[in-house]
Amino acid sequence: MNAKHLTVRNLPPELAEALDQAWRESGQSLNSTVIGILQRGLGVQTRRSNGIAKLAGGWSEADAEEFERNTAEFSKIDPEMWR
Repeated sequence: MNAKHLTVRNLPPELAEALDQAWRESGQSLNSTVIGILQRGLGVQTRRSNGIAKLAGGWSEADAEEFERNTAEFSKIDPEMWR
């Protein structure tokens, strides 16, 4: 079957809401969102993404260093909390 168009009728309200939410979160067209959902659901997609690719390479070296400085406190262990 080589279908290029698909019409879905009588979509249950909870499914329509979930699709609408996925569409809003994706930042893509509704068509692209539906194709992505179908690819993942049917195991057709060859590459999976957790969305982190949008951030990869987005920081300069200075940004990364500033982040490390500002979050260093989170790596410290408070001995009082472990008594």
